[in-house]
Parts: sequence; C-alpha cells; structure tokens
Amino acid sequence: MREVLLFLVCLFACFSPLHCSQQGSIPEGDLLVLTVATKETDGFRRFLRSAKQFNYSIKVLGRGETWKGGDYMSAPGGGQKVRLLKSALEEIHEENKVILFVDSYDVIFSSGPKELLKKFQQAKHKVVFSAETLIWPDRHLEDKHPHVREGKRFLGAGGFIGYAPNLKKMLSDWSGADSDSDQLFFTKIYINPEKRKSINISVDNKCRLFQNLHGALDEVVLKFEDGRVRARNVLYDTLPVIVHGNGPTKLQINYLGNYIPNLWTFETGCTICNEDLRPLSGLQESEYPVVVIGVFIQQPTPFVTVFFERLLTLKYPKKRLRLFIHNQESHHEQQVRTFLEHHESEYQGVKLIGPEEDIDPVTSRNIGFDMCRDDIDCEYFFSIEVDVVLKNEDTLRILIELNKPFIAPMLTKPGRLWTNFWGALSADGYYARSEDYVDIVQRNRVGLWNVPYVSNIFLVKADALRTDLKAPDLFESATLDPDMAFCANVRNKGIFMFVTNMQTYGRVLSTENYQTNHLHNDLWQIFENPVEWEERYIHENYSKILRDGLIETPCPDVFWFPVFSDVACNHFVEEMEHFGQWSGGANVDTRIQGGYENVPTIDIHMNQVGYDKDWQKFLLDYIAPVTEKMFPGYYTRAQFDMAFIVRYKPDEQPSLRPHHDASTFTINIALNQVGVDYQGGGCRFLRYNCSVTAPRKGWALMHPGRLTHYHEGLPTVEGVRYISVSFVDP
Repeated sequence: MREVLLFLVCLFACFSPLHCSQQGSIPEGDLLVLTVATKETDGFRRFLRSAKQFNYSIKVLGRGETWKGGDYMSAPGGGQKVRLLKSALEEIHEENKVILFVDSYDVIFSSGPKELLKKFQQAKHKVVFSAETLIWPDRHLEDKHPHVREGKRFLGAGGFIGYAPNLKKMLSDWSGADSDSDQLFFTKIYINPEKRKSINISVDNKCRLFQNLHGALDEVVLKFEDGRVRARNVLYDTLPVIVHGNGPTKLQINYLGNYIPNLWTFETGCTICNEDLRPLSGLQESEYPVVVIGVFIQQPTPFVTVFFERLLTLKYPKKRLRLFIHNQESHHEQQVRTFLEHHESEYQGVKLIGPEEDIDPVTSRNIGFDMCRDDIDCEYFFSIEVDVVLKNEDTLRILIELNKPFIAPMLTKPGRLWTNFWGALSADGYYARSEDYVDIVQRNRVGLWNVPYVSNIFLVKADALRTDLKAPDLFESATLDPDMAFCANVRNKGIFMFVTNMQTYGRVLSTENYQTNHLHNDLWQIFENPVEWEERYIHENYSKILRDGLIETPCPDVFWFPVFSDVACNHFVEEMEHFGQWSGGANVDTRIQGGYENVPTIDIHMNQVGYDKDWQKFLLDYIAPVTEKMFPGYYTRAQFDMAFIVRYKPDEQPSLRPHHDASTFTINIALNQVGVDYQGGGCRFLRYNCSVTAPRKGWALMHPGRLTHYHEGLPTVEGVRYISVSFVDP
C-alpha cells in the first residue's frame, strides 16, 4: 500500500504545472549575472570582489558609456539600465537561462549561486524582484500593490532574478528615455494583475534573496558564524544572498562591506589587507613615487618643533618629497623658519604660505592639491595637520604600499576613545558611533575599514585629485564644516575612505587650552598632553629608576637620579631668564608667607610664572614614586610652599651658607652642566662631610630637609649655574 501511494505521488508530480521549474536544481552554469557600470569605482570593485569570492559569472553592461540615468537622490532615473538590459537579453536565446540583474556600486554578494538558485526555485515564480519597505517614486500607487500576509509589499528595481524569456517579455514594451524611472516602469508592470500573472512575477517579501537597506536598517545585523560573515534579517530571520545599499544607505552598505563576504572574521582577521599591494621594498630611491606633503598649521599648537623633527625622520627618500606648508599662525613663524633654514635643501621642493599672505584654510588646501595636480610626476598628496604626533617612521611607506585611492592611518588621543575617524554619521552628517568603533579603536579588530569621515591626516592618489576630486569646492557646504564637507564630497564621488589600524601610527594633540603667553609654552602642557610632555621633557632613562634601580647614593640618605631631559633643563632656564624678575637675594621677601627668608637666594618662584600647579603635577607623577621607593612607608602629597629656580653667579650670588630646608624632603635638580656652563658649585652636607661637586644636568638630588641634612651651596667660580629647588611637604 505504501509503495502505491508513493507511485501516485510521483505520478502526480510528473503532471504538476510546477514540474518543469521544480524538477531538480538549476545548474549553476545556467545563471548569468548582468549589471550596469559605466565607470569603475571603489564600489564596483567591491561588487566584483564579492562576486569572485563565490564564482559568479558576471557580464558588465554600459562600460565606457556616459551615465544619463540620474543620481537617484534628487529624482527618479535609471532608464539607461533598462535599455542596456533589454539589448543584452536580445542576445540570449537559451530558454532555461536564469538572469540575475543587480546594481553594482552599492551591492554585495554574501553567498553563492547554489543558495541563490535554490531560493529562487523555492519562490515558485519565474521572475522575483527585491522587496521594499517604502514605496517609491509614486506613493499614489500604494493601494494597487498586492497585499501579502507577511513581509514587504513594494517592488524594488535594484535587483531581480528570472528566466530570460520572462524577462524579455517584461521588457518588451520599454521605449523610455535613459533618464526615465526604471523603478516606475517595473512597478507599473507589477501592479497590473494581468501582466504580473502573465510574466509570473513576485517580490522577495521576506528578504530571502535580496536585502534592500533603505527603510530596513533596524532589521539587518551582521552574523558571524563558523568563519563566515552574513547579513541577517532579524525581522524575518532570513539570510539574504544579496545586500543592496539603495537610496541614502551608502554608509550602511560600506559598514557591512567591511565584513561581508568574509573580509574580516574573528577566525581569520583581515583577509584583504595583503591584496593589491604596491611594494616599495627593492626600489631604488629614484624609483619611489613622488609625494607632495601638505603641512597645515591653522591654530596655536603645542610641540610644533617636535612635529618637524618627526617629519624629518620619515623613512622615505627626501628627494622624492615636495613640501607644501601653510602656516596661518604668526606664533609659529620662527619654528617653521628654523626648520626650513636647516632642511629645505634636503627636499625636492618647498612652497611656504605664511600668515602675512592671509590665505584662508580652504584656499590653502586647494593650492596644496594643485601643487600635486600640476606636477606630472606627483603620484600622491599626503595631508597632515601640525597637531599630529606621527610616531611610526614608516607611515608614509605603509600607506602607499596599501595602494588605496584614499587612506588614513588611525590616530588616537591617550586615555580617550577619540580617533581621527568616525565609524558612522548622524542624520545631519555629524558624528555617530558605529557598533565596531570601540573594537577598532582598541585594536581588537585590526584591518582596513571603509569609514565615512577622516581628519588630521590622509594620503590621496594624485589620479583621484586630477579626476573625481578636481573641483575647487570640495570643502564647501551650506551646513557642514570644511572637513566634513570634504569627506562628504569624496564619498559622493564614489571614493572609499579607508582607515588602517594594522599598526600603531601615532596620536593627535589636544589644542583646546594651549596658551601662547610664554617663551616655551610647551612646558605648560603636562595636563593637556601628558604623553607628549613626558617624551619631550622627562629624561630618557627615567623609567630605569623604578625598573632597574637606577638611583645613586653619593651621600648618606641622599639619592641621585635622572629626571629632566636636556630640552627641559634648557627651557626652564630660558623661560626664567625671559621672565627676568629675579629676586634681589635679600632677607625681606614679600613673595613668601611671613615676608622673611632666613637663607635667601637669587631666584624666581614657580608661581611667579604661573607654573605652581604644573610643578605639583610633575612632583606627583615623577618624584613621588621615587620618594616612596626610597623612603618606605612615607607617602607624599607633593605639597610645597616654595618651589623656585636659583641662579648662582660669581658676581651676584656665588654660593649659599649652611642651612636646613623647611621641608620633609628637598628636590634639587641641576639645570645646566658643570664644566661647560659654569665652574665650581655643588652641594656639601656638613654632618657627613660629603659633597656632590659634579651634578649632572637633568639629575635630581633628593634628601631630607629638616634636622639631619644641614647643607650649603658651594661657590660657583665661573659662568652661571641654575638649579631647581622644591621644599616638599613643608
């Protein structure tokens, strides 16, 4: 009986009207993908790469044609695609040929032909269109769309699949212009019951084949599983084969395209980071690409001298570099001038625009771009703001070798989640945080990331500047700041902006509270830019104090260790001499509590130059750890009533009589070099008859202040000696 039933089922299946289309699976060789691309863009290359990943057979229509189909953002268009498709179908005569027609600039395949064809068969229609949440371009046609029990009702023209004969029949009546709406043409066919039935059309209402993102962003998430990445529609629990960033969802398709199909997975990391590289190793210096480096100084910025020092250390042949420098700040003229006086001849060429020329930032950037555009040998423009701390000397080489039209290295700010890129944009074009932003910033995900906004530093190919980015209004917008307008224009030209975090490249300085009323304003950056302050002003061997025990004991309970760099010593001395208000060395001293100094010196107090809070932070961060190591059980708050810089001169005040200090412990830092800047000097501890007569520049003496360490300053017999003294925890 069971065998009879099976026979009847099989017999019925043979005569079923669906038998022809459902008998067995459709061979993958019967599938042809058609798309239109009049221009090769980054989006088109992404589309082709995803197709290659799954071995789709692709035929591109319209190559070399001028696009006349509109931009889809301001008005309907796309008729040119219909014309090209109709023409291509006329050359296809196989009855069983299945045609997938999709857009390309904003489309990604997330699975292969086998799954696509299986789902097409399961749809049980000869033509299946992608489905939309929103109706477009004519809302008046909403009621004419067939109702569905569940899912999306409206047809989307950006993707459809069907048998060639059915598609030919569907397009047979097309006679529109290239600028006419393909969406409206297909919609009118679909809402006509007779044509819909005759051609056998349906829409993929649960997004099993196609996922249009417009109006559906909340439905789509990334699905990581078993070394694969898919887009998952959480509303219908489906895994679409094709993802389309239609309409105003280009940023979202770019985000998804950082992962799909398998560009980055948890198991493999970045799978494309070593593709299409441009290796520079092995080239002669004369064969390196010519690069114009654009340096932009738009506001008072700390550590400008350090910026130029790092620019010099880039590992790239200087004779293949041209410099364009726009300095808008007279405050930095001397630093720029000093750099050029010593190094201009090392570069292939230099163009400087100074503050006296009164050129605005946007104009200066266009001039910089033109310096590259107009040089037939220029291959790249490397734009860098002066607030960039470029720590990686190979940055320029790395960016060139990655071989992208537009790429930036990821930069950070210490202790913050700030970077020079945005992972997403808000509706009004400002910052929004993408789901992967924190992981990228913290380098839990390492790779190349297509992002909507970069700032401070980027490398752009000269070919892009001469073609897509040749307009002079790249930085102009009625609503956006120049940098945001620039990024928007780059995106709108179809150029992907990549940021790489495959290595650490550097940081960006904080410039918010930078003051310019001192000689060496960088000294006041210990709060705002502590990492840069330390690198500039703390001795290179300071870390060895606690790690390796780099502390000497020249006298009992006197500890000697490195703390200041030569630059720090020089800057403190020059700052005080520039301030110039040295005390007279008299006992009466209105600067201190009580107005009387028992053992006066020729000095300037830190609070006179507004450095008392900064000095306390220095003591807390760099002296307190040493104190706690050498005086176990004592924990300092680094408080002081007196912190000052002393000047000893033979004809002014050569020495200091024996005394105790009004402190728990005292810090005495030598700010210049005995035997070079002065002769004599030093410190003698009377109880132990022990002297330190050759203090090292930048090294600190730390000793108890009261009771035990009665001491004197030994005579300076020639030159000028400077020391920094702090009475800590009075």
